[in-house]
Amino acid sequence: MLANYLIGLREGLEAALVVGILIAYLVKVGRRDVLPRLWVGVVAAVVVSLGIGALLTFGAYGLTFQAQETIGGLLSIIAVGFVTWMVFWMARTARGLRGELESGLAKALTGGAWAVVALGFLSVGREGIETALFLWATVQSTGGGATPMLGALLGVVTAIVIEIAIYRGVVRIDLGRFFAVTGWALIVVAAGVLAYGVGDLQEAAVLPGGSALAFDVGAAIPPTSWYGVLLQGLVNFTPTPTWAQVVVWLAYIAVVIPLFLRATRRRRPAPSLAPAPTTARTTAGVHE
Repeated sequence: MLANYLIGLREGLEAALVVGILIAYLVKVGRRDVLPRLWVGVVAAVVVSLGIGALLTFGAYGLTFQAQETIGGLLSIIAVGFVTWMVFWMARTARGLRGELESGLAKALTGGAWAVVALGFLSVGREGIETALFLWATVQSTGGGATPMLGALLGVVTAIVIEIAIYRGVVRIDLGRFFAVTGWALIVVAAGVLAYGVGDLQEAAVLPGGSALAFDVGAAIPPTSWYGVLLQGLVNFTPTPTWAQVVVWLAYIAVVIPLFLRATRRRRPAPSLAPAPTTARTTAGVHE
């Protein structure tokens, strides 16, 4: 549940920040009349994201076990690719996010109603689709159930509350630190999802070595114990991993962590989100 809460919080806050920046820019340039078009794009993006989540959840019913495991393994690997790209993208662009979005919206305003709808859809849809895919992968890796989805929902709700507080000038957030800390946590979660995806492909006989266990610590860490469930929910821990799962997990961590460390060190500190004394509602709490 905690891992899914983190995903919902981070992705939800990214989407909420995007919407807040776009709304603030329209208010600042005196184009409130365009706000309904922007909301059409945002709502459409949310609907598409929910539709993709429903398709992933219910679309596999009726397939053979091998087909389900193959699709699940491939989608888990794709989800890891998306979330890894997202973590590095935000590490590079957090500082210039406001300028990038405002520039895009300024161009969209000259392109008519559909251009603004498209900008709202693409800006939020990217986050929504990534969230749907990665949440589905993490829920599958932890055995499903309502608890993981509840965690994700609570994360999204928290993100919305935080963005409203930022916009109203109630709180101040260091974006650079927030995305760095959550980035480290998501890397560990993604490594577990990647190992789970490899395990699925081995069970489907797409990859060899499904019976070659690296170790078995089920007696020391029973998967049904509270700490076993906690480890599974946080990092997709399994007491009986195969050698391929262990190697993939270690390889991902060994490659991604140094690269992310370099990315966060090279990037200049991102500005905090806080309202200016007289322009809190026109900047959405984002400062250069």
